[in-house]
Amino acid sequence: MLSGEVFIPETITVHLGTPDSDAANVTIPYISYLKNVASSEIFPTWPENALRANIYAINTFALNRIFTEWYRSRGYPFDITSSTQYDQAFFYGREIFENISNLADELVRSYIRRQGSYEPLFAAFCDGSRTSCAGLSQWGTVGLANQGLIPYEILQYFYGEDIDIVRAREIRAPAPSYPGVPQSEGMVGRDVQTIQIQLNRISGNFPAIPKIPDADGIYDARTAESVQVFQSVFGLPVSGTVDEPTWNQLSYIYVSVKKLAELESEGLDYAELSRSFPAVLREGDYGDAVRAFQYYLAVVGAYYASVIPIRISGKFDAETAAAVRSFQQTYGLPQTGIADRRTWNDIYRAYAGILASAPPEDCVRLYPNTVLREGVRGESVKLLQQYLTYISQYDPNIQPISDTGYFGPLTRAAVQAFQREYGLTADGQVGVVTWDAITGVYSEMKCGAGKRPYQAPGYIIR
Repeated sequence: MLSGEVFIPETITVHLGTPDSDAANVTIPYISYLKNVASSEIFPTWPENALRANIYAINTFALNRIFTEWYRSRGYPFDITSSTQYDQAFFYGREIFENISNLADELVRSYIRRQGSYEPLFAAFCDGSRTSCAGLSQWGTVGLANQGLIPYEILQYFYGEDIDIVRAREIRAPAPSYPGVPQSEGMVGRDVQTIQIQLNRISGNFPAIPKIPDADGIYDARTAESVQVFQSVFGLPVSGTVDEPTWNQLSYIYVSVKKLAELESEGLDYAELSRSFPAVLREGDYGDAVRAFQYYLAVVGAYYASVIPIRISGKFDAETAAAVRSFQQTYGLPQTGIADRRTWNDIYRAYAGILASAPPEDCVRLYPNTVLREGVRGESVKLLQQYLTYISQYDPNIQPISDTGYFGPLTRAAVQAFQREYGLTADGQVGVVTWDAITGVYSEMKCGAGKRPYQAPGYIIR
């Protein structure tokens, strides 16, 4: 969940014992778990402000375990244990106290976090009578409540002045942070950016892992190299691809070096969570992210008879939403018309399959599915240089370049000139939006209108 927002899960899976014990796992509604633990950890006769402070701590502790994927990132099929040695008390099927149940219903969406940080605090606690700890003292909350302190003041007493109590926006079904498909060279998006951010922080503790200069969400050769070294350091198969075991190990090591599952956490700040790529696209959105998504969808629509063809406009309009629903129906996804992660993953897979099997086009090629930028070599760079040189015959602001297949400074300058000329972000990189623009201009100049790959399909997949 490290790459997403904090939310309250609908369910939680509890291991009824210590982590490595041969005990059962039970999946129950999250609210039932909170009521059970609160009824097991504290006494219903305590002052209400003490009860509230404890329920905030109990809820936050569980949310930290879920948010950091503390157990799941290490391969366990559960979110938390019932062992007070590791987590908090849970007795399956126990009686729930009515006043605690009512308070849990009221407080379930609220949790504690450190000011300036994002993640739920690792709200450690102990009974304060038989045992003591660096976190909250359960019996200590009673004395403070009797002195007239409100719940927030009680929590500040134990966790420090720099805490906030915040409210999660929604309750929804839990989902693993792993995107569902391996991330590899050429891919672009939020999940790639998460990998890069985590690798850069881990490299601070493991200097052998090379830092990635730009955590820009583009899975390039430098990202692949950093992944390979990470895999070597931590005994994983060295592939340069982030499959599920590598993703989980990255998450676990990142949480460990950041101490996100400890009371004295380094903290996860908003700068680390900001992304160049939106998590979800829906009707009403606009911009380059929509344009890129529409390109993939348009190509798929040209080759799959069941997917509605669309225009690439950069606006997520009703036409785009209808095309998304037709794609989702084809791939057995919920027909929401929203481009969520599952939809993106399946569109990406469909496009990759078309790219691998479609015959070469007469005029221009499909986007090669990898960002072209300075330092890259290959056939796609050579084609790009040929397209730009042809366009330069008709546009004096773009200089012709040799088709060497190497993306050097001259190619970058030509790309930037094209981007400025056609109102694109002049970053000198050729992603899907710039590729579509360049091939669109080239095809109209050389071959006439309507000759782009998604306007003239080679075959139909039924």
